[in-house]
Amino acid sequence: QARLVESGGGLVQPGGSLRLSCAASGIGFRLYVMAWYRQAPGKQRELVARITRGSSTNYTDSVKGRFTISRDNAKNTVYLEMNNLRPEDTAVYYCNADYAAGSVRYWGQGTQVTVSS
Repeated sequence: QARLVESGGGLVQPGGSLRLSCAASGIGFRLYVMAWYRQAPGKQRELVARITRGSSTNYTDSVKGRFTISRDNAKNTVYLEMNNLRPEDTAVYYCNADYAAGSVRYWGQGTQVTVSS
């Protein structure tokens, strides 16, 4: 059974850093495009960062230069390093695994990130 488990969220002051992890099980991890999404209260879920099977990456404009997505296929884990955090980064962050352009998709349960002084 496929399972994605996020960790690493929490409360951080503006300008601080967090590292999110997403451990996958029950899937052929290296075959999946992995991504991080986020959803703030009252807003739609948005794509934050994405990493392909070949480790090509792309980011939403608001996090470019501050966030870094990476993957470790040996550990079946994807990471999101978040630096210089801003209050507007506050959201629930979700891990996503995508196979064959969305024909198979899995979601984690989400981890809360709160940026506040």
